[in-house]
Amino acid sequence: MNLQNSHHDKLKALLENPKLPMEDKLKVQEAILRHATFIQQLHEIKGDFEFVINTMVSLLNEYKRYIEMDLIFDSPNDFLYRQKGQIKLENTIIEEFLPILVLATLDDHIQSQNLTIGSKTCFSGIRFESGIRASKPGAGIQIREKDQDFALSRELFIQSSHYHDFRESLTLASNIAYLVAECKTNLDKTMFQEAAATAVDIKSAVPGAKYYLLCEWLDMTPISTSTTAIDEIIILRKARRLPSDIRGQFNTYQGRQKHRQFYTDYLTVHPFAVDTFSRFIMHIYNLITEHNEENVLSKGYF
Repeated sequence: MNLQNSHHDKLKALLENPKLPMEDKLKVQEAILRHATFIQQLHEIKGDFEFVINTMVSLLNEYKRYIEMDLIFDSPNDFLYRQKGQIKLENTIIEEFLPILVLATLDDHIQSQNLTIGSKTCFSGIRFESGIRASKPGAGIQIREKDQDFALSRELFIQSSHYHDFRESLTLASNIAYLVAECKTNLDKTMFQEAAATAVDIKSAVPGAKYYLLCEWLDMTPISTSTTAIDEIIILRKARRLPSDIRGQFNTYQGRQKHRQFYTDYLTVHPFAVDTFSRFIMHIYNLITEHNEENVLSKGYF
């Protein structure tokens, strides 16, 4: 199964960014090599579920710390830190990591059901641009799609025609998502509301689909997901984002160096938690196996 290289692509785009200070170019080149090693190490991990997930999350913590501290935080220039939101290095690490983790733990289940995983552009709606006096092939069928950070999906082909033998038809290709996860570095109330609306769209198109929101840091007062179409929010580090008055002191190199030990300690105390990833994997496993007759009979209900 071909997996996306979203984080690798962001590193390459950053290297080619004309605004990137020359001093940082060498560090970005080093990061590209470090990333290749990280991915190779992930693919080489074999063993039972507990060993695989513990080892992979440990490597994730190590690599994420390298990108966040060595590359961005320790840069003597302010470009990388101030442009974090635009260059999107941090959240794409999780986007790339999740499919590798899922395949390492659930590969047999996924392959046997012809499913694909990873970042995908998925079907979210359909309309017909047609009228009585302006008939078009396939009734002018159009589909609405949305890019998903992570999706458990299958290919979808839709053919439309005004005729039963499908002459003058139009065929469109997309992907149908059965489980979607949106990855955020920081989750605030605006992002929560946007995610709730996205979840409604996804479930309107595929009523049985599941929608999860994964974030590193919580940046809002927790709100119950029971009143939304979001199935669950998982806080990967089980921690809050640092307050804005503290983060503001990181905007300059001098400020970052002054508070480096504080920030390092904060990351050390709040690493990516293994059980948060285990929980997400189990959500996928339960979805894949929920209609398995053997499982249903062993439980006695469905």
